[in-house]
Amino acid sequence: MGVDYREGPDMGLLKRLFGRGAPAAAPSEILLVNAYATLRELPPLPFPHTMLGRRDLTDPELPTHLDGFVGYVMGRGDGQMTAVRYHLWRHLQRVRNHASFEVSSIELPRLEAWALDANAVLFLPDGSVRSPDMATLMSSAGESDPSAVLPHPADALARRARSLERLKSLNPRPLAGMPPSIGEAELVLRPPAEVLRRALALFHLAAWAEAHASGTDPIPGGRPDLNPIGYEALSPRECERIADGCTFEEANALTWRYEAANALAWSLGLKGGRIEESDTQINVNALWRSLAPLAVAGGIASTPDLRSAGEILDALDRTWREHWVVRQAREKELPLEGVDGDVVAERHVALNWLTGFQNAPNAAWDDIDTPT
Repeated sequence: MGVDYREGPDMGLLKRLFGRGAPAAAPSEILLVNAYATLRELPPLPFPHTMLGRRDLTDPELPTHLDGFVGYVMGRGDGQMTAVRYHLWRHLQRVRNHASFEVSSIELPRLEAWALDANAVLFLPDGSVRSPDMATLMSSAGESDPSAVLPHPADALARRARSLERLKSLNPRPLAGMPPSIGEAELVLRPPAEVLRRALALFHLAAWAEAHASGTDPIPGGRPDLNPIGYEALSPRECERIADGCTFEEANALTWRYEAANALAWSLGLKGGRIEESDTQINVNALWRSLAPLAVAGGIASTPDLRSAGEILDALDRTWREHWVVRQAREKELPLEGVDGDVVAERHVALNWLTGFQNAPNAAWDDIDTPT
């Protein structure tokens, strides 16, 4: 249950935090708070406090600290994975700012409002992890308050609602309780030139695989002389695959990388990139016509800007839920209508890479995961 501030700070909470057995803890107690916020910029603390330290991802020690905190969360209680534990882990994975400060307990209402604005969870002296309203996401013993809810930015919540409305005719229908993806204030996109290189590399790989599977010469996008930027941007794993060769089945699967290239081309606003529908495969020739002028010397200098953050996040949130539907349908052996599972899977990995969603910051392409 959250804290009721109408009668002042929650005395039960304060008694637990300060180890008091008295029926009424003093309202002026000083509370040590560690806040873990997912926003790019930490909002100023609008209440009296003593800042003990703050850091962001430019501090090389923060990722190590967060890994340790994840270990703490995963090791509480019996260590069994629950929905709360899983999504708390995902929140910590997205943390970009950590602040440690002391604040008077009389400032709890203002602390709650600030934590909501910062999209932060709070670690308190009793070893608990709290939502902004002080509900217990996880106690030191690994227990959770069923009413505790992780914070999410308002635009991410609104985006989830739009995605669910759009996908309501799918079977199985996406879970209403599946959390939002991320909000605009959390988002850090890859630079446009890096996105273009990756799109060209994916097109090159898919074209090479198509030629390898069919025993024919590759189309222009699969030739190093006509797509030198894409060839040079191949990942280590992609280079190994081309050097070592692969079976027909493996090559055929790699041709789906056209769809990942398409998603990134769309994010750059290129005419050949289209993701409006999720049940239609792309026109490979049209995609290459958009990419070809950018694939040769000097092409990177002409890289267009990325689409707006809102457009990209709309696509990410929708695709994530569509991929959940695809996996559920395959697991339950249900007919899948309205989406092409392979199209959605490739789109998902491309958008997760572009946005950093559900992956470590700046994770390499070869390490990108697409959990649903």
